[in-house]
Amino acid sequence: MSPVVVVLLLFGGLSEAAGRILPMVACRPGMSRTSLSGLLLAGGLAEGAVFTLWPLTAETLAQLVHSPAPPGGGLVWTPGLVAPLVLAAVLAFPLLGPLFHLLLFVGVGADLAGPLAAATGLGWWSAAGCVAVAGVGLGVAVETVRRLVVRISAPKTPESIA
Repeated sequence: MSPVVVVLLLFGGLSEAAGRILPMVACRPGMSRTSLSGLLLAGGLAEGAVFTLWPLTAETLAQLVHSPAPPGGGLVWTPGLVAPLVLAAVLAFPLLGPLFHLLLFVGVGADLAGPLAAATGLGWWSAAGCVAVAGVGLGVAVETVRRLVVRISAPKTPESIA
């Protein structure tokens, strides 16, 4: 993976994390800048890792559906494929349009389906299905972890005795 792709994936992950964490922080006054920076950095690295795993997971699913890929090149991120993903991450902010955000992810997935079909020998629709299942699976996994972290980090309020 080229350094440009790594930087774009990290920027996309940080942007996606900011879009998810900042609205949560706005509801919690008194959060220190240090803990906010830590949350953003950890979230950005996690989101960047999920973005990185998307084509690898899709390729693994395609190999399960079809036969093992021929040795050599696998499906990897290129700057042309990752740039729309970074745009989708920038648009992750809730007020900027979740539907447009979703449409960009669908477009990135459709762009990934072509190289996946060529790398594995699957048809385009089968490759698109593998990309979609991988994307939804990773999205559900990261959302589950995100909700778990929010639940764990929520301040405990003492119960009132009535």
